[in-house]
Formats: sequence, structure tokens, C-alpha cells
Amino acid sequence: MIGRVVLAVLLAGIAAGFVMGVIQHVRLTPLILEAESFERASDVHSHDQAAPAAGAATTAPEAGHDHDHGDEGWTPENGWQRTLATTTASAMAGAGFAAILAAVSLLTGLTISRRTGLVWGLCGFLAATLAPAAGLAPELPGMAAADLLSRQVWWVGTIAATAAGIYLLATQTRLWAIVAAAVIILAPHVIGAPVAPHAESLVPPELVARFVANSIAANAVFWCVIGLFLGIVLDRTAKDLYAT
Repeated sequence: MIGRVVLAVLLAGIAAGFVMGVIQHVRLTPLILEAESFERASDVHSHDQAAPAAGAATTAPEAGHDHDHGDEGWTPENGWQRTLATTTASAMAGAGFAAILAAVSLLTGLTISRRTGLVWGLCGFLAATLAPAAGLAPELPGMAAADLLSRQVWWVGTIAATAAGIYLLATQTRLWAIVAAAVIILAPHVIGAPVAPHAESLVPPELVARFVANSIAANAVFWCVIGLFLGIVLDRTAKDLYAT
């Protein structure tokens, strides 16, 4: 039984990672590279403005401003290395999310089957992607952002609140449960996500809009694949898994 759950988690993660890797390569990576070009152009412009005037005396580089990139560590090159790294990371994330869904299913007794797998995937997408994106949209390099810790706290809280609200709606039909679910889901958005400092973004708004739309759509497919594969693999053993 446990072996079937582990197999389902691994297959769902690999399948979702492969699909996400393809989407990332075709739709998202070109937008990221374009945003990075704006960021690099801004860096060059800043260095040009800070350069000494012609004929001015120059001194040795100040400590801490020596641009030695030897200690930055290895990063994948654009092309197959970046695609492989992204696909691998997506597969690992997919397996992790699939494990969370399987654990929630086992703890609550709500089955994941062929018929319900897609619903589980969509609920995961609503909780982990769409709800947080309402306050903290996917970011491109060069975009202004709020404090990292504040964003992480709000992001985790929003996911937990949305998941709790979805659970109430899935298990209760009474009016109080519906009202409580709505309050819990809306609470993080009433509090509000951390606001980025008033700094000018280096990325054009139309590029940001395209990236946000494509990123959210890609994550919807990603989560649906996770739910479908979990449902397909677990369907045969559903009676054993959820027997009371």
C-alpha cells in the first residue's frame, strides 16, 4: 500500500516536471531572458554613470567592489543546461506537492481517484498558486519586491488559509462552515500582501503581464497533471487506502 503511494507520488512528480519543463522552455524562459536583458542594460547604464570623467585621476578598486565572479558558484548556462535544471527542479517540486496531496488524502479520508484526481489538482492550484498570486504575482528579474521574509510569511499563511477553507467547503454543507471558509480564505487578502518599495521596475509592464499570465497558466497545468497521475495510480488501491 505504502509502495503504491510512493510510486504514485514519483510518477506524478516526474510527469508534472516534464510537462512544466516543456512549458517553461517554450513560454516562460524566453520572457525571463528578456527581463534579464533589461536588468543587464540597467546595470551597464549605472556603471557608465558612475565611471570617472575623462582625464580624472583613477585609483585602485575599492574593497568590496572588485567584480570577481569566481566565487558565485556554478549556474546553468542558457540552453539545454537551463532547461534540464528547470525540468529537474520542477519534477522534485511536483513530487513534493504530490506527497502533500497524498498525505492530506490519507489523513482526511478523502479519496484521490480517477474521478477526483483533477479536482484535487485544481484545489492545489487554487491554494498554492492562484490565491497567493492575487497578492504576490510571479516575479521577473528586475522587478521591485517587498522584504523576502514578509513575503514568505504572507505566502505560507495564504496557502494554509486557502487550503483550510477548501477543506471546510469539501467536508461541510452547513451555513456556518461556508461562512467560516469564506472568512478564512479572504483573511490574508484583507490583511494585504507586503508592498514593494516605491522603486521603478526595470521591466516593461507588458512583459510583466505576459509572464504573470503564462506562469499562472503553466502552474494550472502542472497541478492538474499531479492530480490526474495521483488519481490514476491510486485508483486501484483506493479501497485499501481508505478502508476504515
